[in-house]
Amino acid sequence: MTAQGPDDDARRLSGDAFREGDATGWFERLYAEAADGRAIVPWDRRAPHPLLVEWIEQQAGLSGGRTLVVGSGFGDDAAYLAAQGYRVIAFDISVSAIEAARRRFPASPVDFRVADLLNPPAEWRHHFDLVVETYTTQALPVRLRPTVTLHVGHFVASGGILLVLAVARDAGQSVDGPPWPLTRADIESFAVEGLEMVSVEELTDPPGSHRWRAVLARPPR
Repeated sequence: MTAQGPDDDARRLSGDAFREGDATGWFERLYAEAADGRAIVPWDRRAPHPLLVEWIEQQAGLSGGRTLVVGSGFGDDAAYLAAQGYRVIAFDISVSAIEAARRRFPASPVDFRVADLLNPPAEWRHHFDLVVETYTTQALPVRLRPTVTLHVGHFVASGGILLVLAVARDAGQSVDGPPWPLTRADIESFAVEGLEMVSVEELTDPPGSHRWRAVLARPPR
């Protein structure tokens, strides 16, 4: 019997959805099957992302700000941020994911919501002091990347910050996703409509990993 890879269920379900012309419906199928023990959610860490934790620990003046967690999944990043004093809205397109997050963190003040990154609420435009995007972009088809990066950037308020975490790949390296890891050019594509790149870290610790951590900011008016 061949051992199952962590991305196998995501690729199986996304393939079915893509053949039906649906770029995002597979997220609900994945989380629903995971709830029944029939699938693995490959990005489920059961802990906040360590690169997020490391970065937040270095930020002295952001706590208390209006914060949006994009594609929040089971809610670990959102709950962590709320525990640090951030006022958090966390959203996912999957109803099953949001229900699971609410069950996991019943005492957390996070406002967990179902929403679609490709058609987000209009009132979120330029509304958040901190936006956290962890691995959502790389889970969506490459053809949607301009739309995704634009919508993520639109969430950032004047004077606000966007933190992007993603698996990295080299330019020209072919991938058969999902996921579709991001190149340096993909990371730089978040700098649209007034967002400015503050820093890009290419991280290879622990050994064998290859990830981006990028910070962008919208200058105060």
